[in-house]
Amino acid sequence: MAEPADPPAEPSDGSDEAAGELTLAEVAAQAGVSTQTVRRWVSRQLVPGYEGTWTPAAAAYVRVVARLRARGHTLEQIKRASDRGQLAPGPLEDLLRGAEGRYTLKQVARQSGLQPALIERILTAMGLASRAGGPMSEEDLQMMRYVAAMLAAGLPTPAFLQLARVYGQALAQIADAEVRLVHLYVHEPLMRDGIPSAQIAEEMEELVRDLIPFVVPLLSYVHNRYLAHFVEQDVIGHMETELAESASEQGRLRVAIAFADLAGYARLTVERGDEEALKAVERFVEAVERTLPHDARVIKTLGDEVMVVGTDPAALTGWAVGLQAGIDRGQPPPRIGIHYGEALYRDGDYYGREVNQASRVVARAAGGEVLVTRPVVDMASGTDGVRFERIGEVGLKGFREPTELFTASRRGR
Repeated sequence: MAEPADPPAEPSDGSDEAAGELTLAEVAAQAGVSTQTVRRWVSRQLVPGYEGTWTPAAAAYVRVVARLRARGHTLEQIKRASDRGQLAPGPLEDLLRGAEGRYTLKQVARQSGLQPALIERILTAMGLASRAGGPMSEEDLQMMRYVAAMLAAGLPTPAFLQLARVYGQALAQIADAEVRLVHLYVHEPLMRDGIPSAQIAEEMEELVRDLIPFVVPLLSYVHNRYLAHFVEQDVIGHMETELAESASEQGRLRVAIAFADLAGYARLTVERGDEEALKAVERFVEAVERTLPHDARVIKTLGDEVMVVGTDPAALTGWAVGLQAGIDRGQPPPRIGIHYGEALYRDGDYYGREVNQASRVVARAAGGEVLVTRPVVDMASGTDGVRFERIGEVGLKGFREPTELFTASRRGR
């Protein structure tokens, strides 16, 4: 959203800043806004980390404000959120930011020995498809060298891609849980205690710095324990085959919930066989992972059904409509149901009545159709390129009261 051209205010353009410090121009470029806009935000006290010099933390605040402005939030709303400490975790992204990219996809492919198309498939399976679209870092290159070594050691490519997808979904769930649980149990109590936003940011950054060294050993420990467990179960399973010839209000979150599956999947297994049906499912899941908006993720898959959770109903609805439009002819069309409400967050997953309602909505959809509930329409009615058409109140299995349903489709169709 464009900012009005107010007269420039402090800070300076950075021409006299000490070597090694970020300049105003660099901060503005990172956020995708003008230097005049950054000056205005500073003058309105929207950048609590700025104290005369541009630190990475202060630059991170600017990026957060820019993202909020792009999503339509007013400066007054952002100021209130900043004063309450809600923007405090923003600077942590610099602490966790990887090395800057300096390799192209072709350079990474040449130096790792992997084909560019395979690298793209690997990153997509991990849920990191965007990494292949821009400059790639030394860390990206080293990871692809590891992958090449695993494949050279004899691990089949299809097996690795399946592992990559499992790793991506599992680690996304872990990272999501880390952020949300720290928010629920650390960040929110600090906010309720009236701690200033700058102090909250410092405490959060210190907490993350203290925790990061223990994350990898913890993951390695849990992984090794589970790996030993399942290896044992696998051995026992082979032997047996041969021989046999309370409800809490804490932790509730408002989320957009989508369920998507393939219409006619059961018929597809009969007409084309299990292998072709499975390939259709894999293409569908990969399309979902590749196209999801940045704030949404796959929570779990069950057969041909995918559960997706995001924070923005409008973005999720736009994604669903776009996904339908991008399905190739001859492929089984997905059906998608979306609901927006409060879900109970436990152990990295989402539970409760609202989740059940979303799963019932998709059951009423036809192939190629996106069905949404009234709360989604209320939140997403201004989404560009999307129109809603009311179906009416429909009875859903397990719900006494009827649910108002709408179809979502591209404008002009």
